[in-house]
Amino acid sequence: MSGITPCLWFDGDAEEAAKFYASLFPNSHVDAVHRAPSDYPSGNRDRAKRAFDAMMQMKRIDIAAIERAADGIGLST
Repeated sequence: MSGITPCLWFDGDAEEAAKFYASLFPNSHVDAVHRAPSDYPSGNRDRAKRAFDAMMQMKRIDIAAIERAADGIGLST
């Protein structure tokens, strides 16, 4: 029997919540933690945040729109 692979999404304290969730079930563990680009301290943080924010509003992923948002094209200022 294959295992269950849940995906948890939290706005803050995600790692702590995931570890707690895994502690409730025998033989469970946290395989990976993926952070939003705005959570990273280095790299082009503003560009990554614009791309991430644009993607989070989409029902279907539009790569061209994400690239335009990342480049700051079409944003109202």
